[in-house]
Amino acid sequence: MHGGQIAAKALKAAGVECVFTLSGGHVMAIYDGCIDEGIQVIDVRHEQAAVHAADAWARLNPGKVGVAILTAGPGATDGVTGIANAWRANSPILVFGGQGPFNNLRRGSLQEMDHISLMRPITKWVDACYETRRIAEYVEQGIRYALSGIPGPSYLEIPIDILSASVPDEKVFIPPFRDYRVKHAAPKANVDKAVELLSTATHPIVMAGTALKWSEGAAQLRSFVEATNIPCFANGMGRGMLPMDHPQFFNRTRGAALAQADCVLLAGTVLDFRMKFGRSIPDNAKIIQLDLDETLIGQNRAADIGLVGNLGANLAAMLDTMQGTGNVPDWSDYSAQLRQKEDELEEALRAELNSDEVPIDPLRLCREIADMIDDEMIVIGDGGDIVAQASKVVKVPKNGAWMDPGPLGTLGVGMPFALAAQLANPDRRVVIIYGDGSFGLNGFEFDTAVRFNLPIVGIVGNDGAWGQMLRPQSTTYGNERIIATKLNFTRYDKVVEALGGHGEHVTEPDQIRPAIERALASGKPALVNVEMRQDIGAMKGSTYV
Repeated sequence: MHGGQIAAKALKAAGVECVFTLSGGHVMAIYDGCIDEGIQVIDVRHEQAAVHAADAWARLNPGKVGVAILTAGPGATDGVTGIANAWRANSPILVFGGQGPFNNLRRGSLQEMDHISLMRPITKWVDACYETRRIAEYVEQGIRYALSGIPGPSYLEIPIDILSASVPDEKVFIPPFRDYRVKHAAPKANVDKAVELLSTATHPIVMAGTALKWSEGAAQLRSFVEATNIPCFANGMGRGMLPMDHPQFFNRTRGAALAQADCVLLAGTVLDFRMKFGRSIPDNAKIIQLDLDETLIGQNRAADIGLVGNLGANLAAMLDTMQGTGNVPDWSDYSAQLRQKEDELEEALRAELNSDEVPIDPLRLCREIADMIDDEMIVIGDGGDIVAQASKVVKVPKNGAWMDPGPLGTLGVGMPFALAAQLANPDRRVVIIYGDGSFGLNGFEFDTAVRFNLPIVGIVGNDGAWGQMLRPQSTTYGNERIIATKLNFTRYDKVVEALGGHGEHVTEPDQIRPAIERALASGKPALVNVEMRQDIGAMKGSTYV
């Protein structure tokens, strides 16, 4: 077997079904091995897209890694942003990187550079394999690191001569796949202390975050909130862990609930910028923090008690303790107060959601999209303001998913995420909500969707600007000093048509729904390009006001 065949056998043993790549000579032997193992090779138009797609594959397939294969030099550097995004999102991926011949290392081969040093700060594990017969051993190790504890990226470099060399079959060992993901709960004494703290609260909330997803703890969260009637909010990949129409899920009153909270149960929500580094929680409130890694407990603000381990197991342990003592709290009255406030806030938005103004109101577009989403769809947010607006209106599908870049805020994930989503779920519809700025980053991946016959539908909220930057720039420096934030109202739909897809151009609000319906019915990769109002200055609901 040559090295590429050994690598592919190791991937197959770990349950890998497809890999994402942009063709490169340094790594071509792996493609050849994938043919033997029945692993699908999806070739994209930019290496960043390959890594984003691997990231999405991991998010949609718990317990498995996404795999990207990058050639040396610019192939590896093009993939850096995708790796960094997966690192901040805790997505378990394995990225193969090419390298010049080992026997010419440090002599200046074509596209040779120190990839290892480049990748080290943005990976959980990074290494190079210099012996062909040991390739599978390195692949298994990289996958194990990616999945264990807090998940994240692994990077494996293999020089071209090592990857292309052949070794006798009897000298090759393919390690069995071992799943070392965290399954245990915290010590009982810690669980008891957490229950004691929570039981005395009058205004508690749960913040469900990313680590809850990687713990596959949705069922345990649902049992916990239903037994206690505690209000629950979502953060990061915690979106979708509780259905958005569940009576204990809240979406609009997070600020108010945090301001009056006397106990906050952080279920995988880290205290980063999204939680104002802990300052959004009152000083006198108790904090119970659940996470997969002990180093995250107390980060940026001390926790009163930490439960380290699988988040679902810890929520189940807390509920078991409550039920065992016959003292299960009931916060239904507090939940009813928050629900009333949520209903009032939704009513206040109703005029914008139904606006007939031209240019189109962004919230009207979001409402039209929301009306078209069903519970089997996978929805991807790729943009700034338009995605922030959509997150208030578009519900996470019950049997599908919502995906966005995560805390690195990387624009351009839309089509790469969608490629992986449609491949992993061929019987479901995949919809992207785009900003016009973000479409320009990886919109050419519509070509990939056309080549692989993936009927993904994108909807662009086109305001002819980098809107999330335009507004603060205008309010800070004045309208006469706007610079580097204006775009054209470009016909992105024509770009998709030229690539072989279906395009629609919308300028009137009553055209939105029929255009989306035609796009979904076209059977092709499709883009609906919706011209919206361009807001300069403060805007209700914007990140900047």
